[in-house]
Amino acid sequence: MMNDVKICNVCVLPETFPGIHFDESGTCNFCRERDAEKAGVSIKAEYRARFEAVLDDVRGTGSHDVLVCYSGGKDSTQTVSVLRKDYGLNVLAVSIDNGFVSEQARKNIRNVVEQLGVDHMFLKPRHDVMAGIFRRCAVDDVFAPKALEKASSICTACMGVVKYSTLRLAMEQGIPLIAYGWSPGQAPVSSSIIRNNARMVQYMQRSVYDPLYRIAGDDIRPYFLEERHFRGDLQFPVYVHPLAFLDYNEDAIYENIRKLGWEPPRDVDANSTNCLLNSLGNAVHRERLGFHPYAWELANLVREGYLDRETALARLNETENPEILRVVKDKLGMENKAHVV
Repeated sequence: MMNDVKICNVCVLPETFPGIHFDESGTCNFCRERDAEKAGVSIKAEYRARFEAVLDDVRGTGSHDVLVCYSGGKDSTQTVSVLRKDYGLNVLAVSIDNGFVSEQARKNIRNVVEQLGVDHMFLKPRHDVMAGIFRRCAVDDVFAPKALEKASSICTACMGVVKYSTLRLAMEQGIPLIAYGWSPGQAPVSSSIIRNNARMVQYMQRSVYDPLYRIAGDDIRPYFLEERHFRGDLQFPVYVHPLAFLDYNEDAIYENIRKLGWEPPRDVDANSTNCLLNSLGNAVHRERLGFHPYAWELANLVREGYLDRETALARLNETENPEILRVVKDKLGMENKAHVV
């Protein structure tokens, strides 16, 4: 709970967030910096035009036009829908089963891909490998502090496997685009289209691969790029997250995806629409670092007017369901104690 912690009076960042400080009115430095940026011209239209130019270049050049990292959550569902219905792309939706996908999310994935007429794959990494990684992340901040400002250690590990296993698949199948369902609060529009190159990808992968290799050794190799991917003739796909430059409204998104047979899971926390493991990641992050791992995303959504402050605060203050935590910890082989870890 954050009731006794000072919180920015504009967004929802607490005084425990790294690098934060408040002015005399109680407004945080991140909000003041964003106010200065808003004085400029909106760049959404510019990035949408860039995206459409990319599509003109790559459409029809691969086995599919785009690989969408499809978690089954609301934002990735909206991303699949937009790319298929609005842009007419040949989509390969790929879901990584981390062992904790909500059963309703599984139904949602099946309903949506069938309704939209897109190809779909489930990739399931070895449970013993992933469980070992998640157990370690539950008791140790294995990544650099900067990475943990925007996501829990558990989620950072999981997303690393998602990101690089799908990148490996796209490269090997010659798919020119990879799309993510990031909300506008997770990543800015200025990073919504990224042209990759070997040097950049190798550097970024190392920040995730090295910590996970120290936990699981060679067992993680199938989920990451290898030297042959960097030195061969394979092309690096372009990364896009379209929700950053398209219209974003949660109510409109829910209305659209419900028409595709999507229903909200009831066994997940307030900040997830697909994954039970998220609850444990949130709980251990708050216990160890003193702030919620979704604080950054929700604060950005509030600043940009996508979410009202009261709703954001409610999501941050919601206590994790003890039964969900018990189920997750049992499956991970962790002891259930009075405290989180």
